[in-house]
Amino acid sequence: MTSLEALPVAIIGAGPVGLAAAAHLILRGLPVRVYETGETVAANVRDWGHVRLFSPWEYNTDAASRALLQAHGWQEPPRKAMPTGADLYEAYLKPLAETPEMAAVIETNAKVKAITRHGADKVLSKGRGTKPFVLAVSNGNGSIRRDLARAVIDASGTWTAPNPLGAGGILAEGEAENAAKIAYGIPDVFGRDRASYEGRTTLVVGAGHSAANVLLDLAKLAERNPAASIVWATRGENLMRVYGGGSADQLPARGALGSSLKALVDSGQVTLVPGFSVIRVRTAGEQVVVEGETAQGLREIGPVDRIVVSTGQRPDLNLTRELRLDLDPWLESSKALGPLIDPNLHSCGSVPPHGHRELAHPEPGFYTVGIKSYGRAPTFLMLTGYEQVRSVVAAIAGDLAAADDIHLVLPETGVCSTNLPVDGAPASSGCCGGPAPAKADACCAADAEAKAEGKSGCGCGPAAAPERTVTEKVAEPAGCC
Repeated sequence: MTSLEALPVAIIGAGPVGLAAAAHLILRGLPVRVYETGETVAANVRDWGHVRLFSPWEYNTDAASRALLQAHGWQEPPRKAMPTGADLYEAYLKPLAETPEMAAVIETNAKVKAITRHGADKVLSKGRGTKPFVLAVSNGNGSIRRDLARAVIDASGTWTAPNPLGAGGILAEGEAENAAKIAYGIPDVFGRDRASYEGRTTLVVGAGHSAANVLLDLAKLAERNPAASIVWATRGENLMRVYGGGSADQLPARGALGSSLKALVDSGQVTLVPGFSVIRVRTAGEQVVVEGETAQGLREIGPVDRIVVSTGQRPDLNLTRELRLDLDPWLESSKALGPLIDPNLHSCGSVPPHGHRELAHPEPGFYTVGIKSYGRAPTFLMLTGYEQVRSVVAAIAGDLAAADDIHLVLPETGVCSTNLPVDGAPASSGCCGGPAPAKADACCAADAEAKAEGKSGCGCGPAAAPERTVTEKVAEPAGCC
């Protein structure tokens, strides 16, 4: 068998973060293979190509990838311009994949079905770290081949594993039966999906940036056809995260996204139904009715023509079933990231810098990166993924000094408090006050001020993490073997 060091590093997923990982490996002279399920690189990005990012080009390209492109005469787009997904693919990811160095290591139409260790399932411990990884790869022709790798970087993302409509994390009753009237993610209501929404009554479920994009697009479409109507249902009643920090957001387009959505609700163009947990979908002639639980009891929405489920995504854990992973128990993120990104606690718009140590698992040589490293948590930025893979690749190369020298400064959202009532009344204990000073170890201005006074903080930052506990396991009696 080929020695472990001579084997390539396998990258699963040829999206922005996966390609960035490949670029870093190539520049370090390490062998690499990239596996992409789609017919082209960045297939998931192309699926939401109609969506304009709220972050400009300067936050959406990776340093190693730029260096590789510039060596072949690439001209960088204006750094302050905000691309669509299609722009990201055409002007950056496609040219990157077509460089000779990248083209030689990327395989499309290659779906990694499972990952294990050579001759070792999850249970075996002895000599585990010395055994190469085995990837079961399908090319869609019915056969499965097995490729070996020295390390694996899982950048497969979560786009193709959307959360269901049902509030409990499983399909709502009738969801599967009415699948023809349900879309997931961010449909292209001005393009390929227009006929399904023009002049129709649409229900959008979800309270994140995806839902905001859909609602804004539907509102623009409805301006051309007054017969259309839009209903927005959210499980929670606190819409602070999706409405955002407005002018306090360091990404103006992200702040404007939330402000524009709030204006639609305030004007009545969008009918908001907060505190609605979907339990059932039933047919009503050519339409459907959605039933849900609220604080006041059962309620119905509809009939509606179409449902858009923008409730986020989840990681596919089947892929890594035979590997030893250490996951956050409820977010399914890398465990070390859980307390930093848990939406149950707070959203201050920033995540502390993190790299290979936070992204590693008990399985030596395996790393989860990109949005999949966040599990079910939202608000991932591409810039985070680029710094993740820079650190991970340095660690694989044995350059721990570079791997541990992590720098990540993310644009603040201007949102820190999680208890703003849905009617817009003042929160009982807001803590935002704008971004923290640049060098302060704090999530916002109020947090920095509190810590300067010798207090633990304002309650919205990392100080809240100790609340995130689970029932301790009682020690088992000693064995007798």
